Amino acid sequence: MKTLMMILMMAISPVVLAQTQTQPAVPLTQPAAQPTPEQILFEDPATPRFGAKDAKLVLVSFTDYNCPYCKQFDPLLEKIVKEHPDVAVVVKLLPFRGPSSISSARAAMTVWEQQPEKFMALHQRLMAKKGPHDEESIDAAIAKVGLAPVKVTPESYLTLKTNVEIAEVLGIQGTPATIIGDQIIPGAISYADLEELVNAQLDKIKNGKS
Repeated sequence: MKTLMMILMMAISPVVLAQTQTQPAVPLTQPAAQPTPEQILFEDPATPRFGAKDAKLVLVSFTDYNCPYCKQFDPLLEKIVKEHPDVAVVVKLLPFRGPSSISSARAAMTVWEQQPEKFMALHQRLMAKKGPHDEESIDAAIAKVGLAPVKVTPESYLTLKTNVEIAEVLGIQGTPATIIGDQIIPGAISYADLEELVNAQLDKIKNGKS
């Protein structure tokens, strides 16, 4: 994990730092604190999260609603947090697969901003569609979970832009990609492999080696 944090600290741009700045306004005599790499990855309030509130281990999932491998892998992340109550997952949407990747991601991010309790239902619905999305399928998913039509916010775009910059810094070129402790795991893996990696990181944390 220290290696990942060093990479972020050295390479992340001032734009990312500015976009993830979540501190309240302070007098000019007190410069606002910049977010740390750990906060950018794991604690950005603009980034969706599910699982344990006070997790011992937080995974970071870089994913895309148009990615067929993400659609296969995402349910495994949901399963891992159900079976491991000390694990959480942060969702970094990466719109790599065309305009509808961007549209679906912005809709989901806007729901997270405005009605976070509805995010997971929409996330699951968007992931459940076979094949790529279009505007009609995105609107249908929004309606199916009981939401009014979503007017995407400027903040949703900035969050996605930040996610892309973070992915570039970390050398992530496709989805899914998952940060598990001190490793970046490219592609979809089996549940057995996922659980093995999670258990190994939890053991490190338990033994004070993380």
